[in-house]
Amino acid sequence: MAAHNETGAQGEELAAIFLHNLGYEILDRNWRYRHWELDLIAKDGDVVVVAEVKTRKSLYAGEPEVSVNRQKQRTLIRAANAYVVYHGINMPVRFDIISVVIKGETHTINHIRDAFYPMM
Repeated sequence: MAAHNETGAQGEELAAIFLHNLGYEILDRNWRYRHWELDLIAKDGDVVVVAEVKTRKSLYAGEPEVSVNRQKQRTLIRAANAYVVYHGINMPVRFDIISVVIKGETHTINHIRDAFYPMM
């Protein structure tokens, strides 16, 4: 596995643990439909949370969450819609971004709730 893939997988694992520790129920990881992928899908009370995880080893290129641009948001919204239809879910959906910065043996997590809203 390429180094950047290992970093991403490590960040997703840390994010899943983070959400679990907050009381979220993890429903799915790396759910794929066509060429779309959702990193983490969780349940927070009566809301389905689609969490996009961005992981970096440095802030040289800026904060990880900055890379979730409008195009990426549209892709996540389409994939989330497919997930909801596929699973027959009738609950509100929230889009969060979880940025993970790993420095050696330590890491920091920034959880942005309601990071963006579905646009028409």
